[in-house]
Amino acid sequence: MDHVLCGLAANTALPYELVDRLIAVADADVAGCLADRADLSHAQAVALFSRVPQCGVHLAYEGRLTAADVDPVARPDVALALLDEGAGSPQWARILARDPVRAHREKLAACSGLPADVVRTLAADPDVGVVAELALWTTSDVTAGGLARHPHAQVRRSAAANEATPPDALAALLTGHGLPPARRCEVCDQEETPFVHERQCQRPDCMLPPGASCDGSHESAVHDIRQAALQNPATPAEAVVGFADHPSMLLRWALAARPDLPAGVYRTLAADPAPGIRADVAGNPAIDDALMRSLAGDSDPDVRRGLAHNPRVPLDVLTRLAGSARIGSALLPRIASATATEVRRLARSSNAPVRMLLACRRDLPPEIRDRLADDPDAKVVRSVASPPGLTEARLRAMVDRHGVRVLAGVAANPDASPALLEHLIRHEPPVPKAFREVARHPNASPRALLACLADGRARPVAAGRPALPAPAVVELLDDADQRVAEAAAANPSLPLTVIEDLIPRA
Repeated sequence: MDHVLCGLAANTALPYELVDRLIAVADADVAGCLADRADLSHAQAVALFSRVPQCGVHLAYEGRLTAADVDPVARPDVALALLDEGAGSPQWARILARDPVRAHREKLAACSGLPADVVRTLAADPDVGVVAELALWTTSDVTAGGLARHPHAQVRRSAAANEATPPDALAALLTGHGLPPARRCEVCDQEETPFVHERQCQRPDCMLPPGASCDGSHESAVHDIRQAALQNPATPAEAVVGFADHPSMLLRWALAARPDLPAGVYRTLAADPAPGIRADVAGNPAIDDALMRSLAGDSDPDVRRGLAHNPRVPLDVLTRLAGSARIGSALLPRIASATATEVRRLARSSNAPVRMLLACRRDLPPEIRDRLADDPDAKVVRSVASPPGLTEARLRAMVDRHGVRVLAGVAANPDASPALLEHLIRHEPPVPKAFREVARHPNASPRALLACLADGRARPVAAGRPALPAPAVVELLDDADQRVAEAAAANPSLPLTVIEDLIPRA
């Protein structure tokens, strides 16, 4: 891989004629970068496809090729990409539905908008994997409902996961009522039953999942069908409620995030011995306040953290969780939706973790934002350091008071001036994350970017910044770190004469 040529292929300042020259010498790696260019013309895309046929799928998904540019027999992979994008010919689908390569038929089965005759052909495909793909991706309730009755469990599992499958068919897949038993599964297709697959299977060619089993009743396949149906929001709630106390933890877990269950089912799941199930219930907006208050006392930190992320958690419950739920610095949904009155109350909290949660908001009134910026707790200040609106004097005061604990946050502030950014990178002791923030900051001066080259992780970022002096950019083309060399080659400030010398002639 020529990292410099890949960087040039992404350089937005590359003139049209130099793009042509680069196409003429492109390998697969360079072609992949060229295919991403926003200014790539249709003629250039066709030339690139001719030069490196492997990039055709990428070009098709980028909208650079049309049906007239592709032979579906010579390049079925590109034709399938166009069909997947709705830009292919219906006749291609008829050709590819009988393609001898199973992977091509599977890819076709996942495409939408196929002609009815193609759908019928795929539904009758002799390879069950092709039919399973159709069952998973079809948007036709008639097709999905019919495939829910397929004799192979793999197809039924796909239908159970498809939201287009009719609710009555999903209920039948879940309960087995009104549905003839499956006749085959992946296990009995390959092994003599009864068979239980070892979880630490040593056979390199074995494709069965760990623990898969069949004694003639296809028990592991039936379990997988049920799990898919339970996770499918189109499955009727009345069909799923009976699984709240099922012996399988995975089936119970599949219920925990559903928004359509009776309150009693949520209470059952909230008492489940598996912490992951309780955590998903805690984060479910459909549970009531009483259950949220009960879950706030759960001994497992993941449950309390899940509750903290619930957009409907009562604010007083959230404030109690703030110091114990390991929430981190993410903006919580309930904080994001807090009213003006609630925001003022949170800002006056004597609990620093609560103020820190509020400080994560980016739309605070100026007086609240400034108050948090002057907070005595460094974690609060760090959280409020990045949003715009703070004056340079206040940003400098934050650094003076709290030093390395807030430096990176201040460096990420969009209002940080070039002078402030230079001040931050001179701080002792240095903060590596601050260098990375300065390297990507739009206000970073040439002097600041040159200083950022001293940090290994900031160096590739700084190398691609147009404000970096051109002599430094040219020097970085030979950097030992290939990421740096590629970023320098992609830098729009790289002199045109240097670019011309770097691109070989075909």
